[in-house]
Amino acid sequence: MNKLDFIESKIISTKNLQEFIKSLKANNETIVFTNGCFDILHYGHINYLAQAADLGSKLIIGLNSDSSVKKLKGENRPINKEMERAFILASLFFVDAIIIFEEDTPEKLIQEINPNILVKGGDYKIDEIAGANFVLKNGGKVEIIKFVDGYSSTKIINKVSNI
Repeated sequence: MNKLDFIESKIISTKNLQEFIKSLKANNETIVFTNGCFDILHYGHINYLAQAADLGSKLIIGLNSDSSVKKLKGENRPINKEMERAFILASLFFVDAIIIFEEDTPEKLIQEINPNILVKGGDYKIDEIAGANFVLKNGGKVEIIKFVDGYSSTKIINKVSNI
């Protein structure tokens, strides 16, 4: 398989999700799940995702769809379309799968995956994390990773806009 095909193979459709998860669980993989918009990938994202990947053997990212990002971030977002964002994330060697979700939160996706570890950034408290109660009730863990200060897609957009 060439490298482009390999990257694209990491973008899992919701229709193929259960088969993919079943194979991971059959191999006793420790599934780590996180989610986000990841509109303009930057140092803070990479730092966060690498730390998340270190918590288990497989990192799955739930990626907000374009319509979901618009609801969260406003009419001018996302800057990059969902398949472009998915492809960039899938190119990271420590990311094992990307699933694009349409809903406002990844709650449904988390229930379908039932990860061993649910991860969010340091601006969340456990009781604010979608899917945290489900993961905890099913014997999993919820981890909060401290953000690297000073990095955000919004700051990058504002900086470029002022040039």
